[in-house]
Amino acid sequence: MSQSFPIPSPADWRAEAEKALKGRPVEGLVHLDADHLTTRPLYGRANATDAVFAPRASDADGRAWDLRTLVEGDDPDAANTAVLADLEGGAASVILSGAVLADSGPLGGALNGVAMELAPVGLDAGIDGPDAANALAVVAKGAPRARLMFHMDPLSAYAVAGGSPRPIEAHIELAANTAARHAGAYPDATFFLATGRAAHEAGGSAGQELGFTAAAAVTCLKAAVEAGLPIERALAGTVLGVSVDAEYFDSLARVRALRLIWRSISRAFGSETTARIEARSSRRMLAAKDPWPNLLRLTAAGFAGAVGGADAVVLDGFSRAVGRPDGFARRAARNTQLILMEEAHIGRVADPAAGSWYLDHRTRDLAEAGWAEFQRIEREGGIVASLRGGAFQQRVAASRAAGKARLAEGGGQMVGVTKFVDAEARPVVVEAKAEASPPLNGGDDRCPPLSPLRWAEAFERGAAV
Repeated sequence: MSQSFPIPSPADWRAEAEKALKGRPVEGLVHLDADHLTTRPLYGRANATDAVFAPRASDADGRAWDLRTLVEGDDPDAANTAVLADLEGGAASVILSGAVLADSGPLGGALNGVAMELAPVGLDAGIDGPDAANALAVVAKGAPRARLMFHMDPLSAYAVAGGSPRPIEAHIELAANTAARHAGAYPDATFFLATGRAAHEAGGSAGQELGFTAAAAVTCLKAAVEAGLPIERALAGTVLGVSVDAEYFDSLARVRALRLIWRSISRAFGSETTARIEARSSRRMLAAKDPWPNLLRLTAAGFAGAVGGADAVVLDGFSRAVGRPDGFARRAARNTQLILMEEAHIGRVADPAAGSWYLDHRTRDLAEAGWAEFQRIEREGGIVASLRGGAFQQRVAASRAAGKARLAEGGGQMVGVTKFVDAEARPVVVEAKAEASPPLNGGDDRCPPLSPLRWAEAFERGAAV
């Protein structure tokens, strides 16, 4: 005989909550985040928003998502060994960075034996993105089925470095012209990476990251159309980047919110296009003094990217805060995703978050916060003007200060950093890398830099936050 249970009302819940709080106000359970959005203690039908359905549309060769790996290389042979090991070890695509991007010769060596018709190849070349894109186009030898991801992103490079060798508008125009030049030969290529990762890594809020992404995407799309690309091709050739960290509920909601924002942007350009989203693990969440707990953080980030519906997920090596990850760290990053995919079956459901009153509410809140930031940037004259004048950086600085204060006051905990600290943490091995170029402090165009941070750094050096 089945037994039915009464469904409690919000008033019933409030009465029980007041008992448990023993005189403290129920309103104390409401939390305010860096975007001034509220998180309530209870979500249900009474305070529900419209349901959100934001699934990934792509099918990565039979997998739920594209397991994407990041390989940094200065020596072509060493980079080639790492690329082949990652692809043979379960990665579906690869992003290359480092000195091997300088010309088609070393880049060709790094990609020796890689079938680019099967394994997409992307670039992370900063302000030199167009030159690296030309090199990759040469290496691909005009194969029309080559799946190239040029990932040109001059705006992030400009924001992080605090300037560019020439006016940033010239770099954006060059990226757009490069895309137009290669669009015919490589019909499956993507050209631009529009991402607010620079804002996130500098301590920015979710809304600020999403707003930067939207503004960067619009800037690239307008430049592409001016360069002669049809808007449909420009939209299809834009990849959206988003950060995911150990705060997995917010991270997966951020992925879903970006899909909603892109839907509005593509409609505004007259050609609704499905978003291509690449989720990358946050570096600001990583610890250096004891990097091993980073494995937990990266697992949470990978979970968030997968559940949130990212088309591709890139996890850093757990030793990233110490130096360039070695083969073991890259293998751990790959295997983390493989376990989520093949053993935990995270991708079996199209949009696992759909139908959750809290996650649908949070998704819509973050989408609205990102859209509000995008509109604010547009009122300031666009992302270039906002960065050049420092208005956007000031808002990020306020979020950064709030995040530091929250940690200092015990509002959040970091395993291995503020809690469960291992006094005798085991060291990790990292790869040597070529001497880095000095940061750009001049050039023809300057702006206040969005300098990256790590939340753990102040605790690791024993200083007050």
